[in-house]
Amino acid sequence: MATFTFFLCFLSLSFLFVSAHTSSSSSPYLSPSTFSKNYNKMLISFKIFIYTPPQPIVFSTPSASIFYNFLLNSPFLTHEPDQAHLFFVPFSPETSSRSHARLVRELRTKFPYWNRTLGADHFFISPEGIDFSSDRNALELKKNSVQISVFPTNSGKFIPHKDIGLPPVCTSSLALSHAPVNTGPSFLGYLKWDGKTESDFVNELKLDPDFVIESEPSDHVGRVKSSKFCLFFYQSDVACMTEAMAAGCVPVVIVDRPVQDFPLMDVLRWSEMALLVGNRRGAQGLKAVMRGVPEDRYERMRELCAAAAHHMVWNAEPQPYDAFHMVIYQLWMRRHTIRYTRREEF
Repeated sequence: MATFTFFLCFLSLSFLFVSAHTSSSSSPYLSPSTFSKNYNKMLISFKIFIYTPPQPIVFSTPSASIFYNFLLNSPFLTHEPDQAHLFFVPFSPETSSRSHARLVRELRTKFPYWNRTLGADHFFISPEGIDFSSDRNALELKKNSVQISVFPTNSGKFIPHKDIGLPPVCTSSLALSHAPVNTGPSFLGYLKWDGKTESDFVNELKLDPDFVIESEPSDHVGRVKSSKFCLFFYQSDVACMTEAMAAGCVPVVIVDRPVQDFPLMDVLRWSEMALLVGNRRGAQGLKAVMRGVPEDRYERMRELCAAAAHHMVWNAEPQPYDAFHMVIYQLWMRRHTIRYTRREEF
């Protein structure tokens, strides 16, 4: 009865949350109606079976550690593998490709589930992602199973549309809140710089008074809230992008290739919430792109950022629509490979 009551409360909160973001102009979701329907169904029916690890596993990456610990204590787990939609394969992040192959061989021989889909209804956590291997077993794990890694993941270690990127944990003190009312930002762009990445490009930016570049800002929160755009180098400092979005600072990701591993990539409308600009344009090219965003589009981007940011928050305990539940939701959307075991309405 307690579990049933818990889910009723969860569903009520879900309805209220999504109702506030379902109009086509204000919704951060790719498909608002589909998201609402499937999220509620996930809460009630999704089941995950976890194979017993040979030894305790510790993840040093904060978001991977939080997700793993929440998963171990979540209501989505089942002790009946025949009732499971997906199977979780736990292993240490230091596990080698040879050990991956050995692990899959053991699953293949000891349990009947891997061979049914060659691992396509299995998932695992690898913060940095795993590489391809010539061994058949390790290759099946890489190509077929869903990899959960931490955004950003190195190119070649993330397979779009199959793998899932965990929202990273930011260590800044910026508090999450709805986008502040700020009709006159003081700066066009703000970058908290690590003092090393793309130094020539950053030195160009420093010469332009429209940009604020600081390595050790005395008021990081104030800089974020007083800037139209917050700049982030992909693979370097995107961990705090969520906090900037929540504060109403539209992210500009400086990268010279398409980004295919954004957190919640198959749920959120990233193309309407962030700008991707290559550093080959130089400081003036970057500035031209940012200046070229019409004011009405910019305000819409801020609204979408603020609405989406709450889905990438790691709370002390799981909360409706937070990062943990959104990752679980993406797993739920990848469960279709096991439909042959029983009929299911979608």
